[in-house]
Amino acid sequence: MAMLYGEPPAWESRSATSKGLIGVAAMNMFEFNKMLGAVLGAALLAMVVNEIGNALVHPLAPAKAAIMIGDGEEEAKEEASADTATTGKEADGPDLAALLAAADTAKGAKAAKRCKACHSFDKGGKHKIGPLLYGVVGRGKGAGTSYKYSAAMIDKGGDWSYGDLDAFLADPKGFIPGTKMVFKGIAKATDRANLIAYMRENHDAPPALPDN
Repeated sequence: MAMLYGEPPAWESRSATSKGLIGVAAMNMFEFNKMLGAVLGAALLAMVVNEIGNALVHPLAPAKAAIMIGDGEEEAKEEASADTATTGKEADGPDLAALLAAADTAKGAKAAKRCKACHSFDKGGKHKIGPLLYGVVGRGKGAGTSYKYSAAMIDKGGDWSYGDLDAFLADPKGFIPGTKMVFKGIAKATDRANLIAYMRENHDAPPALPDN
């Protein structure tokens, strides 16, 4: 009976103590793993943020220094002039004289159909929304007909040379700010040359074509 209700055997006490130690060790290991996981997670997050930053931002060194000192300034001016000259040649393409010499009046007549809602090209024709364009080449700007021109057109002055017609057809409001012309312009130089050649054909005594 003493064994049933008395002190537990020594081996049972040792077993309980061992279990307690094992539990404490397990808890310590769990806490250590949590701390290790937090450290590794922070390091991984830092790496990801760094890679994203590198992907979004690519610092590039300028091809040329923004500020040059001494002889570099003159060199920069020379390079800029060369670049401008090259760009100008590429943008201009064939000059107007060459385009007019090779112009197709039949294509010009086709292009003029878009203008006939506002203009007449016929000899003896009447003004419409815009002035009569028969004989316009070489005619004074804002003059030569009974049409009521805008003040901007009259103030521009001079005659309608081939060059002025080309510039006006390319960008009416750019060439004569304040013009009543609502047409946006013709971007392609060959199309403008064809239309000007057609205008020249509709003329009693057209001016000579410009020399190449």
